[in-house]
Amino acid sequence: MFIGEYHHSIDDKGRLAIPMKFRGDLAKGAVVTRGLDTSLFLFPKEEWDKLAEKLAGLPLGQSNSRAFARLMLAGAMDVEVDKQGRVVLPEYLREYASLSKQVVVAGLYNRLEIWDATKWQTYKTSIEQDVGGIAEKLGELGV
Repeated sequence: MFIGEYHHSIDDKGRLAIPMKFRGDLAKGAVVTRGLDTSLFLFPKEEWDKLAEKLAGLPLGQSNSRAFARLMLAGAMDVEVDKQGRVVLPEYLREYASLSKQVVVAGLYNRLEIWDATKWQTYKTSIEQDVGGIAEKLGELGV
């Protein structure tokens, strides 16, 4: 399970050090892809396989289904954690998420999200300002 917020740097070769506590969960392989809200999603291989199967099963006749599957599947890349605990983030994904040198790795249960540090702070601040409204809507969903 991934939880927490970690600040890291991307080196000149596009390598990102994965927080130590998450490396074991990614040892059997991982997949990085375009995420939502201009972030990247990093999944352990097993979790990615579950999601990819669901995406492949979406109705082809619906344009939103096709668009979302394309976003996630066509943007995906297998990555491995090297001996120093780093993964290489492909340039096209770094560009998609507008990643600068400073990034935040956020644990979200079954995946990690990788954010540009400035964008993360802006996003987090906006969410914190509406936390009451969000909680109310989640309450309506039974959460």
